[in-house]
Amino acid sequence: MPNVESFQLDHRKVIAPYIRKAAVLNGEKGDKVTKFDLRFLQPNQEAMPTASIHALEHLLAGYLREHLDNVIDLSPMGCRTGFYLILWGEVEPEMIKNALEASLKQVLQADKVPAANNLQCGNYRDLSLFGAKEYARYVLDKGFSTTFYKD
Repeated sequence: MPNVESFQLDHRKVIAPYIRKAAVLNGEKGDKVTKFDLRFLQPNQEAMPTASIHALEHLLAGYLREHLDNVIDLSPMGCRTGFYLILWGEVEPEMIKNALEASLKQVLQADKVPAANNLQCGNYRDLSLFGAKEYARYVLDKGFSTTFYKD
């Protein structure tokens, strides 16, 4: 099996919530792509309900683009403990931390989940604005770190 970066992370030693620069990929023509692990919850101890992480994905997909240039994608982790954020260029964690915190504050003010319809979403009935706000509040209260391993 090919080397998968996220499988190399020792999930027993991380301390969530954190922002981790997971990789910088260099393209054949000199372009760069940066991948971040935006971990909201402690692996193997907590997990967001699907409707909550799904609603956060919809909300953050737009809000993060208001604060960051060159966003390629925001995707929920299958383990439901956070998201992967992929951007063009080499970007530092502190910039992501500031943008994510500002975006989560916007989530707290949201009155609806964008694209919550069968035209724009493949599972539009499984969205929870209430849950998205609860997890946004939870991680904002705890605070994101750019240090992610236990000593």
